[in-house]
Amino acid sequence: MAEIISAESAESQLVADKPSVWKRLLRNPTAMIGAVLLLLIVALVPGAPFLTSLDPTDISPRNRNKPPGYEMTLRDDSGKRVKVEAVMGTDKLGRDVYTRVVYGARVSLVVGLSVAAVAVAIGLLLGLVAGYFRWADAIIMRIMDGLMAIPAILLAIALVSLSGASLFTVIMAIVIPEVPRVVRLVRSIVLSIREEPYVEAAISVGTPTPKILVRHVLPNTVAPLIVQGTFICGSAILLEAILSFLGVGIPPEIPTWGNIMAEGRDLFQIYPHSIFYPGIFLTLTVLAINMLGDGLRDTIDPRMSKQI
Repeated sequence: MAEIISAESAESQLVADKPSVWKRLLRNPTAMIGAVLLLLIVALVPGAPFLTSLDPTDISPRNRNKPPGYEMTLRDDSGKRVKVEAVMGTDKLGRDVYTRVVYGARVSLVVGLSVAAVAVAIGLLLGLVAGYFRWADAIIMRIMDGLMAIPAILLAIALVSLSGASLFTVIMAIVIPEVPRVVRLVRSIVLSIREEPYVEAAISVGTPTPKILVRHVLPNTVAPLIVQGTFICGSAILLEAILSFLGVGIPPEIPTWGNIMAEGRDLFQIYPHSIFYPGIFLTLTVLAINMLGDGLRDTIDPRMSKQI
C-alpha cells in the first residue's frame, strides 16, 4: 500500500514539475523570434495612418521613380506646399513606396488570417465526418484527392479568372486548395482516436454521436490544427502575392505587396527599390509565421517538447 501511495505521489510530483505549454513556448527561441517579428508587422495594420501621412493611391508624375530618401514637394489638404521624404523612394506613377508597403500589410494579413480560419473550419468539419463515419470517408476523400491533384496556384488562377478579381474571390480561391490538407490531418487523428477504449465505451453505453465528437474527438484535434493554421496563413499570404504579381489577384487600385512588385517589375533593373522593399516585408512576414508554427509544433508535440 505504501508503495502505491509513494508511486502516486512521485507521479503527481512529476506532473507538477513538468513545465506548462506556455512556459515551454517562452523557452523556445524560434517561437519567440517569430512571434515578436510577427507582432511588429501586425502593428502596421492599425498603425498605418499614424506611420505615414500620405495616401497610397496619390499619383505625382513629377516624382516618378525617385530613389529612397528623395524629398518630394507635395500639396497638403489646405493647398500648402510641404516637403515629404520618400523613405523607400517612389514608383513609376510617383506614389510613395513606403506608404504603399505599410497599407499593403493590411490586405496580406487579412488574406492570410481569413484563409487560415475558413480552411481550418471547413477542413475540421469534413475531417470529422470522413474519419468517424466510414460511409462518408470514401466520398469525401476522393473529392479531396481530386483537389490535391491540381496545383494550388493553377486552381486559384482558374477560380479567380472565372469569378472575377476581388478580395473575397481571392480568399475563397486560396481556401479551396488548402482545405484538403486540413481534412487529411483531421481524418488521420479521428481514425486513431475512434479505436480508443474510451470512445468504444462511450459508444457501447449509447452516447450520442455529436457528444462523442465534441467531448472525446474534437479536443485532440485542437493542437495540430493550431500548428497547421499557422502554416496555412503563411502559405496564403505568399499565394496571394503570387496571384497579384501575375495580375489575377487583388485589383491594382488596392495596394498589396504583390501588386507593388508587379508594377515595378518592368523597371526592376533600373529602379530595384519598387520590388526590393515589398519583397523584404513579404519574406519577413512568411518567415515569422513559419518560425512561430515550428515553435508551436515543437512545444505542443510531446516527443519534441521533451527536448525543450
